[in-house]
Amino acid sequence: MTEYGRIGPAHMDGLWDLHRAYKAAIGEDTPGAEELKRLSLAVKQERILFYGAWEGSSLVGCCSVTVGFSTFNYRPCGVFEDFYIIPECRHRGIAGELVRYAYRESGVASLTVGCAECDAQMYRALGFSVPLGNLLAYE
Repeated sequence: MTEYGRIGPAHMDGLWDLHRAYKAAIGEDTPGAEELKRLSLAVKQERILFYGAWEGSSLVGCCSVTVGFSTFNYRPCGVFEDFYIIPECRHRGIAGELVRYAYRESGVASLTVGCAECDAQMYRALGFSVPLGNLLAYE
């Protein structure tokens, strides 16, 4: 049975394992000790909210929501990221449940996700259906 909950500072080891697997799966550089330190601090300060799916004591999936405010609907909004389900637990409904759980628990009125074109259909199937144009990053 899969259980869902908030990932806090006490779960950083499991979250870090998933996060590194997520980065590898999408072809990004493997984060190191400095990134772990910054992520741990952000989680502790609740600047980013992580949610997870557990099977027994194993964290098998995660996602994050960063809360802000949007004039799209003049309510709290969330940016959805860091979505990863371990391969052996995919196609079992965990992804959809985790998205719904994160949406409910984060208290936002809307979630937005920026994704590669190859992932767009997956996110549509998970309920991300309102097009908002293009999402670009400035760094």
